[in-house]
Amino acid sequence: MSKLSTKHLLGIKYITKDDIELIFQTADNFKQVINRPIKKVPSLRDITIANLFFENSTRTKLSFELAEKRLSADVINFASSSSSVKKGETLVDTVNNILAMKVDMVVMRHPNPGAAYFLSKQVDAQIINAGDGAHEHPTQALLDAYSIREKYGEVKGKKIVIVGDIAHSRVALSNIFCLQKLGAEVKLCGPLTLIPKYITSLGVEVETNLRKALEWCDVAMMLRIQLERQDKKYFPSLREYSMLYGLNKELLDSLGKEITVMHPGPINRGVEITSDVADSNQAIILDQVENGVAVRMAVLYLLAGKKVD
Repeated sequence: MSKLSTKHLLGIKYITKDDIELIFQTADNFKQVINRPIKKVPSLRDITIANLFFENSTRTKLSFELAEKRLSADVINFASSSSSVKKGETLVDTVNNILAMKVDMVVMRHPNPGAAYFLSKQVDAQIINAGDGAHEHPTQALLDAYSIREKYGEVKGKKIVIVGDIAHSRVALSNIFCLQKLGAEVKLCGPLTLIPKYITSLGVEVETNLRKALEWCDVAMMLRIQLERQDKKYFPSLREYSMLYGLNKELLDSLGKEITVMHPGPINRGVEITSDVADSNQAIILDQVENGVAVRMAVLYLLAGKKVD
């Protein structure tokens, strides 16, 4: 198989295991490219990509923009804070106006779950979901799984625990779908107030004791508390949360085995993870960032190829 089974990347839920493997194989090639002295290839020089970010973003926006420029695409950036959306323009009108300027692909982050899927049914362009509310964040899950594959050789059979604010995290849901498709075991850990009741129907176990979860896993994926998405208090205080679910060096060193620590960022140091863990040899957080560019290059390249066929 040399092309994706889908026209868009709306969520991990909508792609196959073969799609994921193809993205990883393509990312392997691009990882070599971005480590060369000349980091550019002309693969997408005839493609125009619009980055539409209706929510704040640092890593994802920069990563996509860099991936697009490494592929020689023409790039336009759109920030809703300075746009006609503030004047009441609809999402579909906004995007159609951008597409009228002959844009081929849209990378979109939006605060509403399902926004990317909705848009894919309304406009004639390829849509890449860069995060829709607390729903999915497919490229983050792909780069996370790619980083695990890079570390261990394969994802299959690995035990991964996702720790923290599962209820408000799009990273957690996409990772559950992605890691399970690749044959990993996934467990969730956090206070029950931050773990949605439906989640066990996805075939994951819940462990409320962090030490037990860490003793079980090969990889611990630490998530931050998404205070900006919480409409009420889910635990007494950040200090108490950190005491029960924060990963520190003392706990890490007491496990009697070496586990890999991941974090999608942004890190709240001293809450879900301490600085000495984040900066330790067991953390692959900066590898995740580097791999994000290669994985996003692969996604853009493969979707553009689907358009050319």
